[in-house]
This record gives sequence, C-alpha cells and structure tokens, in this order.
Amino acid sequence: MQGKPRVRCSAVQTFTQIDFPGSIACIAFLPGCNFRCGYCHNPEFVLTERLAETSESWIAEDVFLNFLDQRRGLLDGVVISGGEPTLHAGLSDFMRRIREKGFKVKLDTNGSRPEVLAELLDDHLIDYIAMDVKTSLEKYPELVGPCIRPAAIAESIALIKARAPDYEFRTTLIRECHSTKTIEKIRELIRGAKRYRLQTYRPSVTLDPLFANHHPFTSQEMRTIAESFKPYAQSLLIDAAPHNA
Repeated sequence: MQGKPRVRCSAVQTFTQIDFPGSIACIAFLPGCNFRCGYCHNPEFVLTERLAETSESWIAEDVFLNFLDQRRGLLDGVVISGGEPTLHAGLSDFMRRIREKGFKVKLDTNGSRPEVLAELLDDHLIDYIAMDVKTSLEKYPELVGPCIRPAAIAESIALIKARAPDYEFRTTLIRECHSTKTIEKIRELIRGAKRYRLQTYRPSVTLDPLFANHHPFTSQEMRTIAESFKPYAQSLLIDAAPHNA
C-alpha cells in the first residue's frame, strides 16, 4: 500500500525575523509553480529545467522535521513558501506535522487554488496567510501566464478575508506593469483587508530577462500610492527595500 505523499524542500532558510509577523521563523521553500511571472526572482524554484538541475539536493520532509526538533525554543514558526506550495499533494500533512511539534505555520501563496486554501482553513492548519495580489484580475493572464483563472484569485481573496486567522495581501509594483487604472482596481480587490503590503520592485535576477529593464516606482511615488490605499485596508505597510515576488 502506497504511503501518504511527502513534500521535499527545494531550499531552507534557517532563520528570519521579518517573514512571519510577530514570530521568529525559518522558511521552507517548496519547488514548482503554476505561474510564470516575468519578474520572479526565484526561477530555480519555478522553471522545470532548473528544478531538474537541483532536485538531487532537495531536502526530504523528515530531514526538515528533524531540523525543527533541534530548533525547539529558538523558533516560533515555519513559513512555507515557494514556488507555489498549494500544488503539493502532501502539503496538509506537512503542515499538520509541523504544528504537532508546536510550531505556528505561515503560508505564502499566489491564491490560484482557493479549494486548497479552504481545506487547510477547515482543518485549522494555518496561522497566517500572505497572498500576492499581482495585478488587476483582467491583467493576470498577461502578467503570470495563461494558465490562470482570474475568478480563483477573487475567490481566494474573499476566503482569506472571511476566514484566515491572520493575513496580509501584498503587491510588488512595477512602473511598466501597474498603471493608475490597474492600481485602482487592486484597491477594490483588497477593500476591507486587515493588512496590505506594498513592495518596491527589484530589477535584478528575473525569470524573464526583459523584466531586468523594468523600473520600480520612486520612494515618493510609493508613499503617494500608499496614501491612496489607506481607506481600503486596516493596516498598510511599505517595504522600502526592493523586492520581487
């Protein structure tokens, strides 16, 4: 009889004080993604050919859990990131095993699989969700690729607002991708959110080389945009350091 599916981590960041609000954590990166965002700065976790090159070095689930045993009292939680973690059949069991060891769980997601989010929330396996809201719904196929149901993004946003114990939505703003009209539509998408984070674009390593020539908004422009979001979210954050997601 075949056992339950297990995840493997494509990489582990052993310590972070900034990725899980209110918690000292580590990050488990899970390989593979159903999006092809040109500005992604982790192509090694996304592209099939890059994944094949690194798969022999991936970290088995039990090895990662043994690492957590050694970090009891030092870490509060685990960030599960990617790639896109909800693609993995063994995700819920992985989260359950982490929580059984006494650690909190934060999930980073692109929001493309609301049915998986619903199951994880039903089973009380998530303490915090960070969902990327990459653009307005009609612009999603253009930015992330054609294999996307924009309606699923809207469904995930509504689900997280209604049911997540704690959460944030976040957007990396790129001058060439986020017009004034697009930003207006993002505001409506996240209206009423508990927490929203604006991130400054970093044109360095990108999945699509063309995006290396795209530009961030200036610090003053980011502050102005942030002001426009204040009526739409209870808490507003700006990451001053450039970022890709």
